[in-house]
Amino acid sequence: MTLNKENYFEDKIEDNAVIIKPDQGEKLELNTISITFKVTSEASNDQLGVYEISLPPMCIGAKLHYHRFMDETFIVNEGVLTIQLGNNEYQAGPGTVVYVPRFTSHGFKNDSNETVKLMLIFNPSQKREGFFRGLHETLNEVPIDPEKYLKLYNKYDSFPVDTSNMIPLRE
Repeated sequence: MTLNKENYFEDKIEDNAVIIKPDQGEKLELNTISITFKVTSEASNDQLGVYEISLPPMCIGAKLHYHRFMDETFIVNEGVLTIQLGNNEYQAGPGTVVYVPRFTSHGFKNDSNETVKLMLIFNPSQKREGFFRGLHETLNEVPIDPEKYLKLYNKYDSFPVDTSNMIPLRE
């Protein structure tokens, strides 16, 4: 009987790189927020998700929440993002990188009169595209169903700090 021996000493070179140009990627409109999928869970074998976010003036991206199994990184490209970490808020201008490891409560919003553009990176990605598609459906319902919203959040490794104040709408 002949066994196929695995070669432990040589690498198998692959050509799996992906180049996404500025105008490329699947785009979702969540009310007034724009999300463009750049590097998806499928492309990265669920290791990395990179999403371009455009937050219009006076818009909430997410209320205070945390993740158990993934880290999140914000890279601000334009405008000033207000990022909440625990009980503190910070103003993050262009070029700012905010790394939020798992179990760190955080939220983000645009408190300015200018659009904020940022890259949002999840590691691992936890199939985050499904979360954004679910948000698209849930936030377009009138009224928004808090139970459905929480179920979506929890399925995709997001846990609101305060379930009575989790819907990303300004009061």
